[in-house]
Amino acid sequence: MHILIVEDEIGIVQFLQQGLQEEGYLVTTANDGSKGFELSQNHQYDLILLDWMLPKINGLDLCKAIRIKDQLTPIIFLTAKDTVQETIAGLKAGANDYIKKPFSFEELVERIKVHFRHRKGNQELTLGTIKIDLSKHVVLKNDEEITLTQREFELLTYLIENKGKVCTRNQILKDVWDINFEYDTGVIDVFMNAIRKKLNLKIEEDYIKTIRGIGYIANDL
Repeated sequence: MHILIVEDEIGIVQFLQQGLQEEGYLVTTANDGSKGFELSQNHQYDLILLDWMLPKINGLDLCKAIRIKDQLTPIIFLTAKDTVQETIAGLKAGANDYIKKPFSFEELVERIKVHFRHRKGNQELTLGTIKIDLSKHVVLKNDEEITLTQREFELLTYLIENKGKVCTRNQILKDVWDINFEYDTGVIDVFMNAIRKKLNLKIEEDYIKTIRGIGYIANDL
C-alpha cells in the first residue's frame, strides 16, 4: 500500500515516514501543498495524510482540488485545529477522517487500517472487457477468470488505476515495485507481453497502448 504524506514539519514527516515504512507501507512525502497536488495528480496512492496548515496551497484547498478528479482515495487530516466548525469544514472538503496533533502513532495506524479495509471491501476496477476485483484478488475477462502472477497483477492494476495517463517505465518501477535505483526497465516489457498473452488481447481489444521509448497508457476503447 502506498501512502502520500503532505506535511511541512520535517520532524513529523521523518517520524511518520519511518514508522509507516516499518509497518510495511510504501511512503512518498511532500512538504508543501503545491508539491502535494502535483504528486496526487500524477501518481496513484492508496491513502493521503494531509496537514491543514501548508505553504503555497493550504490543506483544505488541496483536499478540495484532489476531490475534483479523485473521489475514492481516503484522506486523513493531521492538524492542531479541532473546533467543530473546522472539523466540519475538513469533512465537507472531502476528507474521510480527522486526527488531532499531537496524536498517538498507534491510533493513526489503526485508522489507516480501517480505511484500507473499507476500500478493499468494495473496490473494483474495469478496463473494457477486463475486470479486477481487488477484494478477491481476481482478474476476469468476459467473466472468465485469468490467472496472473503477483507482479503481473500489480502491473495491470496500476495501469488501470491510472487509466488515461501515460505511465513511464521509471514510474512503474518506482510506484509498483519500489525500485528507486538504476534498473533495466526492459523487465516491464516482459511482464506486459505476458499479460497481453494471458488476456488474449486481440488488436480490437488492445486496451493498453505502448508509448515507444516512454511507457504505457491504458484506455477503454
